[in-house]
Order: sequence, then C-alpha cells, then structure tokens
Amino acid sequence: MCIREEPVRQGFDVPSLTPLEEARAFVLAHCRPIGARNLAPRLAVGHVLSAGVVSPESLPPFTNSAMDGYALRAEDTVGAPVRLRVMGALMAGDAPWSGTLGRGQALRIMTGAPIPQGADAVCMVELTHLEGEDRVVIERPVASGANVRELGDDVRAGTELVASGTEITPAHVGLLTAAGVASVQVFRRPRVGVLSTGDELFEGLGPLPPGRIRDSNRPTLLTLVDQAGFDAIDLGTVGDDAEALALTLEGAADRCEALVTSGGVSVGDRDAMKAVLEKLSDGTMRWMQVAIKPAKPFAFGVLRRSGVPVFALPGNPVSAMVSFELFARPALRQMAGHAILDRPLVRGITRGPIVRRRDGKLHFVRVSVRVGAEGLFYVTPTGAQGAHQLKTLVGANALAIVPDGEGLNEGAPVEIMLLGVSGLATEHRSSIGDGHRLSAPTGSDDAHNHGAPSPG
Repeated sequence: MCIREEPVRQGFDVPSLTPLEEARAFVLAHCRPIGARNLAPRLAVGHVLSAGVVSPESLPPFTNSAMDGYALRAEDTVGAPVRLRVMGALMAGDAPWSGTLGRGQALRIMTGAPIPQGADAVCMVELTHLEGEDRVVIERPVASGANVRELGDDVRAGTELVASGTEITPAHVGLLTAAGVASVQVFRRPRVGVLSTGDELFEGLGPLPPGRIRDSNRPTLLTLVDQAGFDAIDLGTVGDDAEALALTLEGAADRCEALVTSGGVSVGDRDAMKAVLEKLSDGTMRWMQVAIKPAKPFAFGVLRRSGVPVFALPGNPVSAMVSFELFARPALRQMAGHAILDRPLVRGITRGPIVRRRDGKLHFVRVSVRVGAEGLFYVTPTGAQGAHQLKTLVGANALAIVPDGEGLNEGAPVEIMLLGVSGLATEHRSSIGDGHRLSAPTGSDDAHNHGAPSPG
C-alpha cells in the first residue's frame, strides 16, 4: 500500500506512535502462504495458482469455420459474383469432410465445423444466394483465410496457459476447461477464527442489561472474512479473563490458520488480550499505537505452539473494521498467495471540506464516492467520524486518506481506498441499456454468435 504519510510527531500519545507502514511490514513479515492443494477449475475460483498450468491441448483443437456460410477456395471468388457447385454440408460436431474441394466447388459449413481439405476461406451466408439445388452464388470476393480459425491460434499445446500467482476467475475456468485441464494447484485459503472479547458484551436480542452492549464486531468481522474469500469460523465471545482467553486462542489454533480478535488492546486496566498474546507468543507479540485514526491500538503476534498469527483489533466497531482492512485483510490475502494485497487506491476530488485537526496521525475518513459524468471520482464525507458511530460507515463505499494537518478544502485532491463498487456510477447514466442499442457491424463474429442474446 503506497500511502503518503506525514512524519510522526511525538508527544501526542504514550507510548509513541508507530508509523502505519512499519506496523504493516511487521505483520506481513509473519504471514506467509500456508500450502497448496489441487482443485478442479470451477472450484478454484478466487484461489491463487501456486504452480503455472501448461496447456495439454491446442485451442482451437482443429482448423474450423468462424461463420455459417460456404467453405471454398479464395481464388475461385476473384471477379465475383461467381457460381460454385455445392458439394454437401458440414455441421458443427461432424467428422471432417472426407473429400477435397476442387476448383469451382464449395461446401455448406456451420460455425465450428472443420475446414475441409482444399478450402482456405469461408464466405458468410449473408453474402450468398442459391441458384437451384446445388449452385451457390458468391456475391463478393473472399480473401484467403477469411472467417477461418486456425488450429492453435488462441493457445498452442505445450505453452503456458495460466501463470503461477494468477487469481482464478470465471474466465480462467472457461479457458482451463476448454484446454482439457482437470485440476490446478492453488494456494490454500486460510480458515480464520473470529473472537470478540470484553465483559461488557451481550449476546442475543433481548433487552440489554444495564451497562452492557451488543456484540456487533464479531458478526461484522465474520462477514468481512467471508467477503474477502476466506473460511470464517465463529469463536464466540470471551470476557476479560486472561485464562479463558488463553484457552480459547490455543484451542482455536488447532482448527484455524489465523485468528482475528476485537477488544482488549487499548490502555484500559482490564485490556487483557495484549498480555495474553504476549505470553502465548513467547514475547514476540508487538503491541502498537499506530499513527492512524481510527484504529490506533493494535496488537499482533504468532502463537508459539501452533505458529498461527493473531490479529488483535481494537474494540470500537469502526476501528475494528478499519484495522481489519489495513492489517488483517492484506495479511490473509498474502497467506492465500495473492500478490495484490490491498483494495484499490485511486485519486478523488472532495465535495465539501474534510475537517480534521493536527494530531500526528493519518486519518481514514468514511466517505461516499460517486463517479461524475466526466469520469472523475467525487468524495463526500458521510457524517460524524467517531470510532463508535457505525451509521456513517453504512453510507461509505470508501475511506479517504487524509494526511496530518488541518484537513482539506472543497475541490482538493485526495487519495481514497475503495471498499466496493456499490453506488460508484450513480451520477451519470450509462449508454448501455439506456436507449443506446449495442450492435455489431454486419459480418462481425459477434453478429453470428449462435445462441447469444441480441443486445438491448
């Protein structure tokens, strides 16, 4: 993540603030890929290849027609219109035609059928008409190679089909399946246990007891883990009890490759998580006050017995979500073999001021981002920015990254981290399906793609 940070100013917090990039580097250095497995292409979507795939077959596997029409010798169409004798018909799925086309001959052919011996072009049916039962008139000259898909013009057998490190998409599934690939080797995706801590937490939907709050962090973090493409495991809640916390973490490590907790990492008298994690990690845990707002308190360590990393996030709901985005999500993606760890960072323009005070921290401001008619990203704060205020996070589809200082005026450039694409394109109407019909030029492949719905 290339975020420009202001120099950390001391004196605002005790202990001193840790720069964001330093905290991230410490976390990422302890989160490596966790192994590989073989999966069928369809089941591998979202996984990352741990080994490249060599194509066992060529694509196309044989030279075939790109159009419905007539296979012929291009030299026979010089001086068109010309009349050719129709020697038969060949459908997609038929065995290759047994004969060889000679001078003045043509073969009725369908898209995908093998090109017969002697032919070097296909005239699309729209540029022909029949005369009698066995004569076709070719209305225009046809160039050699026209409407012919050569063997291997997409992929040659023995060449690399998909490179190691590639995240498998539905398009890859089609390519791998077409080439006859039965399985691929991918990095395993971590199983992630999610735990909430704190005596103040209340489970269930009944009336709240005095002084208690509902646990919103765990359901939110479980959903974020799911959304990131990992297997989320609900570990429930544990109070501020060091022994119970230790037992829960050690037990969860037996069935998880990573643990995400919330609460217990600030400077309160009963914040037990950082002490437990320090003990279980043999003192290699690092507790930090990161130079960001929200999500300043953060702890990270690797359990000594199992080697499982623990991301100890702050307890305030918005802080927990921001901390997950900045630390846990990129580290989990690295464990799953991804090369791109963070959400997209783009430049936007503020609509209205973004107010903050100078405090030595990088601020992550909840904002709504829309794309204007000219294609620019426009950024508007969603409201109050308290670390406990979830409502303004609901309206946000990005975080504006505001450096230390007095904030930004309206119209100022600002870097933003996109949290999703929902709502991005609401400010201008798309020409697609908006009274503008998408049409392919006459004679294009798309205009003759059998089975494809007509646009509009």
